[in-house]
Amino acid sequence: MNDNGAVIRKAIEWRGAPMALATVISTWGSAPRPRGSHMLVHQDGRLEGSISGGCVEADVLERAAAVIAGRPAHIQTYGVADGDAWEAGLPCGGEIAVLVQAVAEAGFAPALFDRIAAESAQGRALTLATDLSSGETREGVRDGVFLNRYDPPRRLLIVGAVQIAQSLVPLAQAIGVRPVVIDPRGRFLTAERFPGVELDDRWPDEAITARHPGESTAVVTLSHDIKIDDPALAAALRAPTGYVAALGSRRSQAARLDRLRAMGFSAQALARIDGPAGLDIGAIGPAEIALSITAGMVAGFNAKG
Repeated sequence: MNDNGAVIRKAIEWRGAPMALATVISTWGSAPRPRGSHMLVHQDGRLEGSISGGCVEADVLERAAAVIAGRPAHIQTYGVADGDAWEAGLPCGGEIAVLVQAVAEAGFAPALFDRIAAESAQGRALTLATDLSSGETREGVRDGVFLNRYDPPRRLLIVGAVQIAQSLVPLAQAIGVRPVVIDPRGRFLTAERFPGVELDDRWPDEAITARHPGESTAVVTLSHDIKIDDPALAAALRAPTGYVAALGSRRSQAARLDRLRAMGFSAQALARIDGPAGLDIGAIGPAEIALSITAGMVAGFNAKG
């Protein structure tokens, strides 16, 4: 999965200015950035994103400036630097091919950034197709072109504003997952306990459904209250949620599955629930439990990626 969210936001912010977009279109070996990664370059030299983690950005900046000045879209391959220490290359030993195209109707149309953002807000992915010979990017899937899928940013919907949630929030933020804490119990769900975090005091099924969870969304229930946790799990299972987990013992998990089965969920649907939540690391205490849940969530996301 590529994290191009900052590039999309910056492209919308810089709307109207001449820009170029560099995209990793293929990788070999130990490449520093995955296929589909972007770097956006403004006419004044500002940039957003990365296509190599710093190895070849200087050369790409020059190529982007040339494209902004009128040079056609083109592809450049970068491999291991040999000989000249100043030569653009990848010391990691890998190789990447980078397309540099104009942000323009004949290249990467500016309106496409809005389309990506709009679909992302609804929890949906968008696939764009680029003709590498012309450098023209359009929406949809076509044969014989470079396809790049833009997934929504990863989110973690935490149900239950409990102590474990207080440890889980910063761990999620540290790995680039945006947390939302959901709990209808106002005495638990306070800005003092969760500073700077999005809070939602609706019933969990309503709050989760409203966010259109897809493959980039995780739902984890922590409240230990079946009136709160069960509706949340039901809402998560009714959507293509990327990771679903429930805190509790194996005994409570078995009882939980019985209740959900009685609600009409199939064995296949129930198998999606990671319960007890997280990887078994022998966790003791809220912080370690939060760490195990974070690891389980990453494993769940990456298994789908």
